Amino acid sequence: MSGMDDSSPASPEVMLTFYRRLYPFKSIFNWLNHEHTPTRLFTHREFAFTLQGDVYLRYNSFATADELKKLVCQLNPTRFEIGPIYTTRPKDKKTVRAGAFNAVQRELVFDIDMTDYDPIRTCCSGADICNRCWAFISAAVHVIDQGIREQFGYEHLLWVYSGRRGIHLWISDKEAMELTDDQRKAIVGWMTVIHGGKESSKKLSIRLNSRSLPPSLKSALDHLAAIFSDLILADQNCFGSEEGYETLLQQVPDSRIVGDLRKKWQKDPTRSSEDKWMDLKEEIKKMDKGTPQRVALTLALEDIIFNYTYPRLDAEVSKHRNHLLKAPFCVHPKTGRVCVPVDPERIDEFKPDRVPTVGQLLRELDTVGKAEGEVEEHHSDWEKTSLKPYVDMLDKHALRLMDEVRRSKREMVDTSW
Repeated sequence: MSGMDDSSPASPEVMLTFYRRLYPFKSIFNWLNHEHTPTRLFTHREFAFTLQGDVYLRYNSFATADELKKLVCQLNPTRFEIGPIYTTRPKDKKTVRAGAFNAVQRELVFDIDMTDYDPIRTCCSGADICNRCWAFISAAVHVIDQGIREQFGYEHLLWVYSGRRGIHLWISDKEAMELTDDQRKAIVGWMTVIHGGKESSKKLSIRLNSRSLPPSLKSALDHLAAIFSDLILADQNCFGSEEGYETLLQQVPDSRIVGDLRKKWQKDPTRSSEDKWMDLKEEIKKMDKGTPQRVALTLALEDIIFNYTYPRLDAEVSKHRNHLLKAPFCVHPKTGRVCVPVDPERIDEFKPDRVPTVGQLLRELDTVGKAEGEVEEHHSDWEKTSLKPYVDMLDKHALRLMDEVRRSKREMVDTSW
């Protein structure tokens, strides 16, 4: 066990030890259940398991956290996913009449994957990720977290690193849990500006009329404009290559300027993205203020900033209550990294390569055990490892949910008199 390479996939033996000694089942229960004693939010919740050999088991449900731990340790899955709350317990699905088994509640979830930034990032591609391109995810967290709180009033947001190249958001407010599929589709549609993949370079249609932005995007623009220079121009150098600057020119609504800039940049292939962006801005400054052409070009600059920095959401994950999403604290099978919660207020400090791996955590346990002379395994051994601050983060989040449930119950009692 102690000889495991941090970057290697976790073996079945390592995973079993992880589930037995480190996985925070009680914390997961408190977060999903919103109370200390089991409610339908947990007992009627679907869990799905991916076993060795890609065997997939759906519609599992449990009465307690101990029941969940017992089956997880028995099955020893490579990962497991969390689904919605159904009208009846998922494990009883086959015993109810057709049409009586329906998803009725679910956290509102969002998924942001780095591969959707492949058309613009220059440091990595595909499944690869580094601290440089993680800045795209940081920007997405800033914008989505602020937007969700300000526009919809939700408060209970849990951000979770996916273990490799993305991040998940779970929103547990009561109103969010009860959203219909149509309402979820409307929210994700409202929050979506850039579509991932090949569609990402298409001209945006984000303005309420010919000029003004919706209030939500005005707020996002302040942050995105501030990071555009460092992220897109200096670090990623997105316009450095011919392909890069041609993509930029496609978004400039003035054929004369496009032609002049193309000639200038073709003569000097080494010209940086920062210089090219300045060239474009200088061309716009030459025009008389207030003219329709200058206004259109100024707005085009804003649209370009959105195109390169605004979050790319996987809309399908958010639209349906019956969608399953990987549970926090699972181990990514390719990297060995644990899917840990992330503080949105400190997202700029987060480094994916510093997230603990399962191999690292088990070595930490070995070291502590030798120092203390321990042989017996404990349920909360995570407290002795670098996993502790992440579990503490989930516990604090769950405590806020529980406090809200208690307040709600007190208010119901008070109004009943």
